[in-house]
Amino acid sequence: MEYLRAACATLIAVVFAASSLSKFRDFRGFARSVPALVPMPANAVLPVSVAVVAAEAGAAVLVVVPATGTAGFLLASLLLLAFAAAIGTALRRGRPAPCRCFGAGDTPVGPRHLARNAVLLCLAVAGALAPAHLPPVAGAALAVAAGGAVAVLVIAMDDIAVVFARSS
Repeated sequence: MEYLRAACATLIAVVFAASSLSKFRDFRGFARSVPALVPMPANAVLPVSVAVVAAEAGAAVLVVVPATGTAGFLLASLLLLAFAAAIGTALRRGRPAPCRCFGAGDTPVGPRHLARNAVLLCLAVAGALAPAHLPPVAGAALAVAAGGAVAVLVIAMDDIAVVFARSS
Protein backbone atom coordinates (compact mmCIF):
# COMPACT_ATOMS: atom_id res chain seq x y z
CA MET A 1 0.00 0.00 0.00
CA GLU A 2 2.94 2.37 0.52
CA TYR A 3 3.57 2.04 -3.21
CA LEU A 4 0.04 3.25 -3.88
CA ARG A 5 0.65 6.32 -1.73
CA ALA A 6 3.91 7.10 -3.57
CA ALA A 7 2.23 6.73 -6.97
CA CYS A 8 -0.77 8.81 -5.92
CA ALA A 9 1.46 11.50 -4.40
CA THR A 10 3.43 11.76 -7.62
CA LEU A 11 0.28 11.86 -9.73
CA ILE A 12 -1.41 14.53 -7.63
CA ALA A 13 1.78 16.59 -7.27
CA VAL A 14 2.53 16.61 -11.00
CA VAL A 15 -1.07 17.28 -12.05
CA PHE A 16 -1.60 20.11 -9.58
CA ALA A 17 1.84 21.63 -10.17
CA ALA A 18 1.25 21.65 -13.93
CA SER A 19 -2.21 23.09 -13.49
CA SER A 20 -1.03 25.79 -11.10
CA LEU A 21 1.96 26.77 -13.22
CA SER A 22 -0.08 26.95 -16.42
CA LYS A 23 -2.67 29.17 -14.75
CA PHE A 24 0.05 31.34 -13.23
CA ARG A 25 1.77 31.69 -16.62
CA ASP A 26 -1.44 33.00 -18.20
CA PHE A 27 -3.08 34.36 -15.08
CA ARG A 28 -5.14 37.02 -16.87
CA GLY A 29 -6.52 34.44 -19.30
CA PHE A 30 -7.35 32.11 -16.44
CA ALA A 31 -9.02 34.88 -14.44
CA ARG A 32 -11.11 35.85 -17.49
CA SER A 33 -12.29 32.24 -17.83
CA VAL A 34 -13.42 31.86 -14.20
CA PRO A 35 -16.76 33.72 -14.49
CA ALA A 36 -17.69 31.65 -17.56
CA LEU A 37 -17.30 28.53 -15.45
CA VAL A 38 -18.67 29.87 -12.17
CA PRO A 39 -20.74 33.05 -12.34
CA MET A 40 -19.65 35.45 -9.61
CA PRO A 41 -19.47 39.16 -8.87
CA ALA A 42 -16.67 40.92 -10.74
CA ASN A 43 -14.90 41.87 -7.52
CA ALA A 44 -14.63 38.18 -6.51
CA VAL A 45 -12.89 36.99 -9.69
CA LEU A 46 -9.36 38.04 -8.73
CA PRO A 47 -9.43 36.63 -5.16
CA VAL A 48 -10.98 33.36 -6.35
CA SER A 49 -8.44 33.05 -9.17
CA VAL A 50 -5.52 33.70 -6.82
CA ALA A 51 -6.93 31.24 -4.29
CA VAL A 52 -7.27 28.49 -6.92
CA VAL A 53 -3.69 28.90 -8.15
CA ALA A 54 -2.31 29.06 -4.60
CA ALA A 55 -4.35 26.08 -3.41
CA GLU A 56 -3.24 23.97 -6.36
CA ALA A 57 0.40 24.85 -5.74
CA GLY A 58 -0.08 24.13 -2.03
CA ALA A 59 -1.59 20.72 -2.71
CA ALA A 60 1.30 19.86 -5.03
CA VAL A 61 3.86 20.70 -2.36
CA LEU A 62 2.01 19.29 0.65
CA VAL A 63 1.38 15.91 -0.93
CA VAL A 64 5.07 15.13 -1.52
CA VAL A 65 6.25 16.00 1.98
CA PRO A 66 5.76 12.93 4.18
CA ALA A 67 4.72 14.97 7.23
CA THR A 68 2.04 16.86 5.28
CA GLY A 69 1.10 14.25 2.70
CA THR A 70 -2.33 13.50 4.13
CA ALA A 71 -3.16 17.22 4.32
CA GLY A 72 -2.08 17.55 0.69
CA PHE A 73 -4.33 14.69 -0.37
CA LEU A 74 -7.24 16.23 1.52
CA LEU A 75 -6.65 19.66 -0.04
CA ALA A 76 -6.44 18.06 -3.47
CA SER A 77 -9.69 16.19 -2.78
CA LEU A 78 -11.47 19.39 -1.80
CA LEU A 79 -10.20 21.16 -4.91
CA LEU A 80 -11.32 18.27 -7.13
CA LEU A 81 -14.78 18.33 -5.55
CA ALA A 82 -15.01 22.09 -6.10
CA PHE A 83 -13.84 21.76 -9.70
CA ALA A 84 -16.34 18.96 -10.34
CA ALA A 85 -19.12 21.09 -8.88
CA ALA A 86 -18.12 24.01 -11.09
CA ILE A 87 -17.96 21.82 -14.19
CA GLY A 88 -21.28 20.18 -13.33
CA THR A 89 -22.90 23.58 -12.86
CA ALA A 90 -21.55 24.81 -16.20
CA LEU A 91 -22.82 21.68 -17.96
CA ARG A 92 -26.25 21.99 -16.32
CA ARG A 93 -26.52 25.60 -17.51
CA GLY A 94 -25.83 24.38 -21.04
CA ARG A 95 -23.43 27.22 -21.77
CA PRO A 96 -19.95 26.21 -22.90
CA ALA A 97 -17.17 27.27 -20.56
CA PRO A 98 -13.52 26.84 -21.50
CA CYS A 99 -11.37 24.37 -19.62
CA ARG A 100 -8.30 26.29 -18.55
CA CYS A 101 -7.18 23.35 -16.44
CA PHE A 102 -3.72 23.11 -18.03
CA GLY A 103 -3.12 26.31 -19.91
CA ALA A 104 -4.74 28.39 -22.56
CA GLY A 105 -6.95 25.66 -24.00
CA ASP A 106 -10.34 26.62 -25.38
CA THR A 107 -11.81 23.13 -25.14
CA PRO A 108 -15.18 23.45 -23.44
CA VAL A 109 -15.61 21.52 -20.23
CA GLY A 110 -17.55 18.31 -20.64
CA PRO A 111 -18.37 14.97 -19.10
CA ARG A 112 -14.82 13.70 -19.62
CA HIS A 113 -13.55 16.45 -17.33
CA LEU A 114 -15.99 15.27 -14.67
CA ALA A 115 -14.78 11.70 -15.17
CA ARG A 116 -11.15 12.82 -14.94
CA ASN A 117 -11.81 14.65 -11.71
CA ALA A 118 -13.71 11.68 -10.28
CA VAL A 119 -10.77 9.37 -10.99
CA LEU A 120 -8.31 11.87 -9.54
CA LEU A 121 -10.53 12.26 -6.47
CA CYS A 122 -10.58 8.49 -5.96
CA LEU A 123 -6.78 8.36 -6.23
CA ALA A 124 -6.36 11.31 -3.85
CA VAL A 125 -8.57 9.60 -1.29
CA ALA A 126 -6.71 6.31 -1.81
CA GLY A 127 -3.43 8.12 -1.29
CA ALA A 128 -4.70 9.72 1.90
CA LEU A 129 -5.84 6.38 3.27
CA ALA A 130 -2.69 4.46 2.30
CA PRO A 131 0.03 4.01 4.93
CA ALA A 132 2.60 6.79 5.00
CA HIS A 133 5.60 4.45 5.30
CA LEU A 134 8.42 5.05 2.88
CA PRO A 135 8.66 2.07 0.51
CA PRO A 136 11.94 0.42 -0.52
CA VAL A 137 13.84 2.52 -3.07
CA ALA A 138 13.37 0.26 -6.11
CA GLY A 139 9.64 -0.06 -5.55
CA ALA A 140 9.33 3.64 -4.80
CA ALA A 141 11.05 4.51 -8.06
CA LEU A 142 8.62 2.31 -9.98
CA ALA A 143 5.64 3.81 -8.15
CA VAL A 144 6.84 7.36 -8.81
CA ALA A 145 7.39 6.54 -12.49
CA ALA A 146 3.90 5.08 -12.75
CA GLY A 147 2.36 8.09 -11.04
CA GLY A 148 4.29 10.44 -13.31
CA ALA A 149 3.25 8.56 -16.44
CA VAL A 150 -0.42 8.69 -15.46
CA ALA A 151 -0.05 12.39 -14.65
CA VAL A 152 1.25 13.09 -18.15
CA LEU A 153 -1.77 11.30 -19.62
CA VAL A 154 -4.12 13.30 -17.39
CA ILE A 155 -2.48 16.58 -18.38
CA ALA A 156 -2.63 15.68 -22.08
CA MET A 157 -6.18 14.31 -21.90
CA ASP A 158 -7.74 17.03 -24.08
CA ASP A 159 -5.00 16.70 -26.70
CA ILE A 160 -5.38 12.92 -26.74
CA ALA A 161 -9.15 13.31 -27.15
CA VAL A 162 -8.60 15.56 -30.18
CA VAL A 163 -6.31 12.99 -31.81
CA PHE A 164 -8.87 10.20 -31.34
CA ALA A 165 -11.70 12.44 -32.55
CA ARG A 166 -9.82 13.21 -35.77
CA SER A 167 -8.96 9.57 -36.42
CA SER A 168 -12.56 8.37 -36.19
